[in-house]
Amino acid sequence: MSSQERYHEPEQAPKAERQARVIPLRPRSARTAPPGPAPMRTTPVAPTSPTAKEPLWRDVVGDVLRRERLAQERTLKDVAEAARISMPYLSELERGRKEASSEVLAAGARALGLSLADLLSLAQIELTRHAPQSTRPRQGDIRLAA
Repeated sequence: MSSQERYHEPEQAPKAERQARVIPLRPRSARTAPPGPAPMRTTPVAPTSPTAKEPLWRDVVGDVLRRERLAQERTLKDVAEAARISMPYLSELERGRKEASSEVLAAGARALGLSLADLLSLAQIELTRHAPQSTRPRQGDIRLAA
């Protein structure tokens, strides 16, 4: 075999053969719903109305932390150092990107001069403000265990 034959590239296949094939994850018969009643869902269905969507806990707590920090005119660096957590982590908490442990929440609250109960009470007020009417509790005081 000559050196030209060894390094000769094969001719390209026709365009139809070069295109990627899509391989379905399920057979076609499984993609169509079977006749009869729909199976029961084991996970809750999200509200269809965009106004009825409840905020995530991490978003609410993050908003409370940021609002309290800004009300005190403090920087992320100042609060993070006082709480003994990293500045990027505190930023992610405030933006609702991270789920904080109770220890981290307590440290953040203490750095802002709040107790964990104060932080949770402020978050609870925010949650009830966003809750749809049908899920609001009856009139009365709600107490959170700390």
